[in-house]
Amino acid sequence: MGGDSNAHSAPVEASDSRDHGLRVVLADDDALLREGLASLLERSRFDIVGKAGNGIEALALVRTEKPDLLVVDIRMPPTNTTEGLDVARVVREEQPETGILVLSAHVEVDHAMELLATGRAIGYLLKTRVTDVSEFVDSLQRIANGASVIDPALIQELVSAGRRKDPLAVLSPREQEVLALMAEGRSNAGIARQLWLTEGTVEKHVRSILSKLNLPEAANDHRRVRAVITFLESR
Repeated sequence: MGGDSNAHSAPVEASDSRDHGLRVVLADDDALLREGLASLLERSRFDIVGKAGNGIEALALVRTEKPDLLVVDIRMPPTNTTEGLDVARVVREEQPETGILVLSAHVEVDHAMELLATGRAIGYLLKTRVTDVSEFVDSLQRIANGASVIDPALIQELVSAGRRKDPLAVLSPREQEVLALMAEGRSNAGIARQLWLTEGTVEKHVRSILSKLNLPEAANDHRRVRAVITFLESR
């Protein structure tokens, strides 16, 4: 599981609606990684209801078991290209309540953007994050609770790319920090702890961000996801 291993050092947030015991389907063609993940999650009190080595098996298991979470490798047989992404797309359409975490060996910006644009309860992490057990478990819980969780390495890649004129120039440096943490799926309380601010101050920053980015009034969670997508697309 080589690759970028500079894990973000944010404090672990408590699950806000569900605890361990979440039902999980694991899909990865690497049998050692698949069994290692299963063992890790079972020790953390997750319920592994199915394991698959390819996209067809993964989709069949999700349809049968209707799990709380699907953890899927982005590249699986037979073509080892986008099978995991294809499975995620179908699951999101058929079972929108199922949280999805896509694991990748490398940062793949276009694939990640397509995945994250599908909305809530979605995650994209590098496989190296699995080694930080508490952070990985926390990420799964937050996805199950509806958050979008984005690997810090992807954010760094997007920031360094600077492909387009930056629509975030209207934001203050502090607002950009807040938005970057929103992109990692952090709640207002989690952002406040990370930046040593009060939760009320973070709420003001979030309102200002949504206003400056000209996001129309909608459900608050949806506006946050739109803000995060704006952040990612601007890099």
